Amino acid sequence: MAEQDDLADYERRFRRSGLPLFIEDYSASEDIFTRAAPWLALVFLGEMLAATELEWPFLLNLAAALGGLAILIVAFGMLNRVRGRGFMELPREVGRPELAAFVLVPALLPVIFGGQWRQFFGIVVGNSLFLLLVYLVVGYGLIATVFWALSRMADELAASLGRLVRTLPLLLIFSLVLFVNAEMWQMFGTMPRPFVLVVTGLLFGLGLVFLAVRAPGLVHQLEADLNDGARPLTRRQRLNVGLTLVVSQALQVCVVAAGVGAFFIAFGLFALTPDVGVDWAGTAGSWEYPFTLLGHPVRLTETLLRVAGGMAAFTGLYYAISILTDSTYRDEFMVGVTAEMRGIFAARAEYLALRR
Repeated sequence: MAEQDDLADYERRFRRSGLPLFIEDYSASEDIFTRAAPWLALVFLGEMLAATELEWPFLLNLAAALGGLAILIVAFGMLNRVRGRGFMELPREVGRPELAAFVLVPALLPVIFGGQWRQFFGIVVGNSLFLLLVYLVVGYGLIATVFWALSRMADELAASLGRLVRTLPLLLIFSLVLFVNAEMWQMFGTMPRPFVLVVTGLLFGLGLVFLAVRAPGLVHQLEADLNDGARPLTRRQRLNVGLTLVVSQALQVCVVAAGVGAFFIAFGLFALTPDVGVDWAGTAGSWEYPFTLLGHPVRLTETLLRVAGGMAAFTGLYYAISILTDSTYRDEFMVGVTAEMRGIFAARAEYLALRR
């Protein structure tokens, strides 16, 4: 019994460290979707609204929603009976039949109540993506990984600022030249708002790709330094460690980019008169907020936020590339990560020995 408690303590530590795949015999049906079963049940029952239509009267929508709820409950109960459980019993193991029912049964409601096949395929795709999100968040400990990275953020932020100072002259010259360029203001000022989000997302996404490309090499280096003769990591465990490293680095990039974006918002308020940005871009955007700063009129506009956000995205991409290509950055980052991970790898060795 004491050994079982010790194993549970080790497994709890792995989960809290964002490395749940260090747990032996970790499976999707028993450890991932089963842990998320209450949330899956809540979403499943909430999808009774798929039976409704905006054009229908309220009472008709109410009747359709109740009818959809009844169908979902009956389908859930019948599946439980087939699987040897009580009619309303929450599954202790969520396997493929339960996942298939979660994806397909709610999608049938708009077909039954309105013959809408487009909504059927939309719900199937949406539920499948939701399951993929659950698999990533629960299966790879994404939330715990973020908390782990945030716990290191103070130390890493100081290190990030130190690294940024070394590249600051070139980075500031590059960024300031772009910021005071009228074409940059015209591009971001006249671009449709969804396009601004897409372009910014593409820049951050490209930086994330650079971080992900480097992750396998860092994982192998970490394993070689810390595994100490224990059983080699599996492919999924290496992926879990790599995700932890990427999230940690991505948070650093986001903090640096956010700081640069805030700097350019302040710089734009002080350095540009209220009309200069509008003259460059041809528009202030869909909103503006005039106020007085140190006795002088200034104007915070949507265009200024767009341009500052674009500069933040460019800076984030530049910083992500620097982390990838500069060996000094990689070594400094690995020193901190190795110190944090040493205890986890030692716990894994003890855990494996206890299981044997």
